[in-house]
Amino acid sequence: MSCILGITAFHPDTSACLVIDGKLKAAVSEERLGKRIKHDPSFPFLAIESVLKMAGIEFSDVTHIALARDSRANLGAKIRHALSHPSVLWPAVNIFRKRHRKTTSIPELICGHFNRPYNPKRLAFVGVEHHLAHIASAYYLSPFESLTAGFSYDGSGDFASLMAARCEGNSIEIIDKVLMPDSLGIFYTALCQFIGFDGFGEEYKVMGLAPYGENRYAREMAQLLPLDADGWFHLAKGCFGSYEGLESGMLDERGHIRMGRQYSDILINMFGRPRGREEEISQRDQDIAKSCQMRFEAAAIHCLRRLNRLVPTRQLAMAGGCALNGVANAAILRDTPFERPYLQAASSDEGTSLGAAYWCYHNVTGGTERFHMRHAFWGPEYSDAEIQKALERAGRDYKQLPDHDLFTEITKLLRRGAVVGWYQGRSEWGPRALGNRSILADPTNPDMKSIINAKIKRRESFRPFAPSVLAEKVGEYFEQDIASPFMMHVVKFKPDWREKLPAVTHVDGTGRLQSVSREENPRYYELIRRFSEVSGVAMLLNTSFNENEPVVDNPDQALDCFTRTGMDALCLGNFLVEKAR
Repeated sequence: MSCILGITAFHPDTSACLVIDGKLKAAVSEERLGKRIKHDPSFPFLAIESVLKMAGIEFSDVTHIALARDSRANLGAKIRHALSHPSVLWPAVNIFRKRHRKTTSIPELICGHFNRPYNPKRLAFVGVEHHLAHIASAYYLSPFESLTAGFSYDGSGDFASLMAARCEGNSIEIIDKVLMPDSLGIFYTALCQFIGFDGFGEEYKVMGLAPYGENRYAREMAQLLPLDADGWFHLAKGCFGSYEGLESGMLDERGHIRMGRQYSDILINMFGRPRGREEEISQRDQDIAKSCQMRFEAAAIHCLRRLNRLVPTRQLAMAGGCALNGVANAAILRDTPFERPYLQAASSDEGTSLGAAYWCYHNVTGGTERFHMRHAFWGPEYSDAEIQKALERAGRDYKQLPDHDLFTEITKLLRRGAVVGWYQGRSEWGPRALGNRSILADPTNPDMKSIINAKIKRRESFRPFAPSVLAEKVGEYFEQDIASPFMMHVVKFKPDWREKLPAVTHVDGTGRLQSVSREENPRYYELIRRFSEVSGVAMLLNTSFNENEPVVDNPDQALDCFTRTGMDALCLGNFLVEKAR
């Protein structure tokens, strides 16, 4: 038996997963547990304990530890870069030594946590290069076995920002990389910081703000991010400072990831004074967001077209933090030859634990059986007894209803304008709430977006909410009939539906689509189907079950969020709690 513990560590979004004989058993990020800090960089001890518990095994059963990091990868490029930048030479050498020591000490660190000696003959340790782990997380979990293009892009990882691969059978062949300091992720993050979104992981705010702007800075963006006719892209020299950016694993006094500035004064000369975080968003900031997004899309399309020339196929397995840009993902399907994409639910760095584990399974243990990840529900689950105890601890009155009656009650509440917490089964793997840890509402209610922001989310008004749509109905509402079970595509609504669905239609007529099939989530599917019978629309507004924190994990956290916000009702399994209205 092979029992592979995959981990992402020493970086924000740490996580763990467990793969036994090629089958995924559990996966969870550290931020859902413990301190509950968004993008938690803590070593994933709690996540490791959780996946072992979910699989019902002991740490002594683990045969391999697979880490999504290889400090030796791209070593020559690291040395050349350090030698060409004398001011960072010794800091870079020290960083490399520190990271290498951390990486090689992981087996002892984990074994020590479980009070066991490390025996390398019994417990193998495998390091997998960052972007290779990203591609493996998409390809090895996809339904594809014939020729597939593998693609990963993000800010950086193991001194690379992009990797292209040829995938076929159980083989992933790396065919090219883009090395630091060139990075599409750094380009996007730097502009994100410039217009005042300086927290780690806030790039999605630029994507939401962009439709409010005009592409007035197209020329400047082309200067900052040239696209190479016979290659990929590069960043304009002197404009970006990747080594003044993320201080990996460092937290500020608020418990947030500490970020350094990733742009130089050249951008200030180009655009003017940066916006302060608390300052009003100006038309200039909206226009920068628009121009940044459009240049990013152009670069993504340029790269994917080149990838298709290198790997001529219609199938694409894609991951990396930049793969969370749903607007670009929809454009890739419109404007490149790729027609069949697969993006697993955790495309950002937390997902690399999954890729490391599956790379180990196929390339170290010799495993040949493929596993297709059709749904995202790989996190913890809590029994009815545990839910009932949480309700009693919270002092809440509740009703326990059979499914038919429960769906009827929830549908009535939604149609009356209620905001409903929906807590079911195992939690989602990845950053999106996909119908098990969600807050739901009626997408036809023109006031619902402002209601949810006032009652619960307290977030920027320009950020849209997502529509969850029955999979077979996607083509009825959207211009692109896309399967997007993990909410990875932002797609235009057909014109006739935009005014009818005001709560989920963004200012540019788009929605961040989640397609819901009966096979992937039968319970959520049935609720949407029942709602369609009384509303005439086969969708619900879906946003994550949280309030400026990681998505809730256990019933106590769900009840706490319900209590301190203006949520109207909460459904935990078959238990229904309502507030007086």
